[in-house]
Amino acid sequence: MLLHPKKLFPEVENIELLNHQNVTKRDLLNFGNLLLAEFKSMSNEEEKTAQWLKSAEVRKLLKISPGTLQNLRINGTLHYTRVGGIIYYKYDDIKKLLEM
Repeated sequence: MLLHPKKLFPEVENIELLNHQNVTKRDLLNFGNLLLAEFKSMSNEEEKTAQWLKSAEVRKLLKISPGTLQNLRINGTLHYTRVGGIIYYKYDDIKKLLEM
């Protein structure tokens, strides 16, 4: 995440003047708000990722073995959909499982 000085200090015309100025509480507040907005936008982008995950992605996300994933399917803990020979899992179901 690269932050351009103009984004941090939009009221400053000449960015070179910043080299000789102290950081104020307002500057820190602006920076904090900007970081918070950036993190929120990143989490929104993350939520827009794939709605359906393949088995390998789920295993990596949950840090489990193929056998454990199979047990989660068999006992009904984790719902899945089979399309052809590929098993897909809803991302929301994975999140619910992690929150348990």
